[in-house]
Amino acid sequence: MLADTWYLFLKYTKITMRMPLWTLFTLIQPLLWLLIFTQLFKNFVQAPAPGSGGGSYIDFFVPGVLIMTALFGSSWSGVSLLREITAGTVDKMLVSPVSRIAIVLSRVMHSAVQVVIQTLIILLVAWAIGANLNLGPVNLFLGMLSIFLLGVGLAALSNGFAITLQREEPLVMIGNLMTLPLMFLSTAMVPKPFMPGWIETISLINPITYAVESVRAVMIGTPDYQAYGFGLLIMTVFAGVSLSWAVSAFNGLRD
Repeated sequence: MLADTWYLFLKYTKITMRMPLWTLFTLIQPLLWLLIFTQLFKNFVQAPAPGSGGGSYIDFFVPGVLIMTALFGSSWSGVSLLREITAGTVDKMLVSPVSRIAIVLSRVMHSAVQVVIQTLIILLVAWAIGANLNLGPVNLFLGMLSIFLLGVGLAALSNGFAITLQREEPLVMIGNLMTLPLMFLSTAMVPKPFMPGWIETISLINPITYAVESVRAVMIGTPDYQAYGFGLLIMTVFAGVSLSWAVSAFNGLRD
C-alpha cells in the first residue's frame, strides 16, 4: 500500500509540474486577500487583535490567509478524481493489483503537500510586506504540520463527495460551501471577542477555527504550545475521520 501510494503520488506530482500555472493560479485569491485586506483594515482596526501578541492586523490575519490557501487548494481536489472516474481511468485501476487505499491516499497526500508549498509562498509574500512572524525552524514546521493535516482532511472530504455524488455540479456547490462560509464563520479574519454571539458559537464547531488558532499559536507573538497542541489534536482527528470516510466511499465504488 505504501509503495503504491508513493508511485501514484509521484505520478500526480509530475502532472502538476507539467501545469505549474494552475498551481500559481490558485494562489491569486489568497494573495489578493492578503494584500487588500491588510491594507484596508490596518487603520480601521485600532485595538491589538487578541492572540496576535499585541501586533498589527496583518500579523493576526496572515494565519487566516494560510488557512484560506489550504481551503482553496484542497476543497477542489475531488474534481480531478471525478473526471478520472468519468474517463474510466479509475475503472482501469480497480482491475489492477494496485492498493485501493493507495488510490485515495495518494491523491489526498498530493493535494496536502501542494497546499504546504503554496502556503510557504504566501508566507514569503507576507514577510516581504512587513508581517512579524515566528519563522524559526520549529515553529515553521509546527505551523506547516497543522496546515498539512487540514489539507488532508479537506482533500479527503472533497474526494469522498466526488465518489459519493459522481456529478460535477453538486460537487462544485459543496466546494463553494467549503471555502468562504467556513472562513467567515471562523476566527481567520476576526477575533472571537469581536464576533456576534451566534457566529462565535458556530466557530466553536468549525475545524477551520482550530486550524487557524493552532497556526497563530506558534507563528504569531509568544508561542503558546498548549493551544497549539489542542488545535493539532482537532486537526488530527478531522484528517483521520475524513480520510476514513473517503476510503470507505471508494471501497463502496469498487463494489
